[in-house]
Amino acid sequence: MTAPGRRETGTKAEIIALAHLEQQGLRHVASNYRCRMGEIDLIMQDGTVLVFAEVRYRNSTNFGSAAESVTPAKQQRIINTANHYLQSRHKRKPPPCRFDMIAIVGKELQDIQWLQDAFQIGGKY
Repeated sequence: MTAPGRRETGTKAEIIALAHLEQQGLRHVASNYRCRMGEIDLIMQDGTVLVFAEVRYRNSTNFGSAAESVTPAKQQRIINTANHYLQSRHKRKPPPCRFDMIAIVGKELQDIQWLQDAFQIGGKY
């Protein structure tokens, strides 16, 4: 048996992240929203706040953390994609939003970190 491919591992990580967020009380809105600007892994509802979540997986932290792998350019693509989503679905009055990250580390995908407000429009914290 061969090791799972990147796509398969990424899909498993997204399923684990979704379950984790639902356990924390968030409601699933959409997965893998795509447009010409990019993709958003998970869109969740946290009370009145719409959450755009990026899921990152790393086998180990030898070459940096999962969170560190979301570059400013990747953040901007996520923001642009979120704007597209909002314009297509919430034209009149968009809800308050935030950008979260779910970082998963380890071969067994057991170490889960939920970073709320991981970045914001205009740059990283």
